[in-house]
Formats: sequence, structure tokens, C-alpha cells
Amino acid sequence: MAAGTDAPSYETRLLTPDTWDDFAALVEANNGVWGGCWCIGFHPEGLAGNAEDHRLAKRAHTDAGTVHQVLVYDGDQAVGWCQFGSPAELPNIKNRKVYDKDSDALPAWRIGCIFTSSKHREKGVARAAVTAVLEEIRSAGGGVVEAYPEQVEDRKPQRGAYLHTGPETLYEDLGFVRDRQIAKWRWVMRLEVSG
Repeated sequence: MAAGTDAPSYETRLLTPDTWDDFAALVEANNGVWGGCWCIGFHPEGLAGNAEDHRLAKRAHTDAGTVHQVLVYDGDQAVGWCQFGSPAELPNIKNRKVYDKDSDALPAWRIGCIFTSSKHREKGVARAAVTAVLEEIRSAGGGVVEAYPEQVEDRKPQRGAYLHTGPETLYEDLGFVRDRQIAKWRWVMRLEVSG
């Protein structure tokens, strides 16, 4: 999947026991991701423990099939991912209290975090990941999909910041629309995906 005419073409695969080593290599090459998250923060157990606890929990989810995550490959190397799942699989979203206050119906699916290795940023990896997630959701029957990105327009550049839920503009490009604001720079965005 290419992000533009000059963008590289990426392959995507689901995180499974067969692709675990590729995922683990990417996480380990990036200091465990944010110092040891291992992309477990949105899962029910959240960030309870240390990096090794998080790795073991993520591996357990992978082995049990209770994780939905698309890995993006540049050749044989995983260079990014996008996590998704049901609200039960990913209950720990950012700004949860504000979200719950104004929530009238849960979505069928949530998009949790997006990660791109530092050498591959701004090269279409996140777009390839989210696009592949939407195709996985379509194949699984579709439904309402929510994402919780950060607003980047009308905001000063965030030096050194990494938008781990993605920029709002990416989701707009893929057809998501704002539902409601849950923090100064964070929005609930929704898209109905047909099955």
C-alpha cells in the first residue's frame, strides 16, 4: 500500500504468534516503546507493572488471539503498527471520564495506538496501517469505528512529540468525522464501515 506516488509500498500482516518476533524486534529497537509500554496500555490490564510485565501480557494476548493489530512491513522488517479491537478488548482509552460522560453508544471497534519507527516516520506507514485496519474491520463484518486522534491544525507544532493515537488529519483523509471533543486537542472521530 502506497501513501503517495513517491511513497514506498508496504505489506501488512496481523500480529499473531507467527509475526510476534517481528513485532518484538520493532518494540525492542525502540526502547520497549515509550520506555516499556509494549502496546498494552489500551488493553484491560493497562500499564500495570514494568516493561517485562507488559511484554508478557502482550505475548499472552497474542497467543490467545485476544489482540487485533496490523503490522506494517518495509521488506522483511516491521516498521510500524496500528492496534484495533472491540471496546471490551481496548477499554483504556485516553480521557475516559470525559468520554464516558457524553457517550450514548459504544462503537463496534476502536483504534488504539499507532506506532512508526523513527526512521520511517512521515513516509506513509501510519496511513498504510490504518487503511489495513479498516479492511480487516470490513472483512470482520464492519460497524462503527472510533478513533481518538489529536488535533494538529490550528495548533503550534509539537516538537519532539509523537502522536500515539495519530493525527486528526489522517483520519479525516480516510473518511472519519468528528463526533465530540474529549480534551483540548483530542477528538472522538467515527466512521461507519460496511461489511
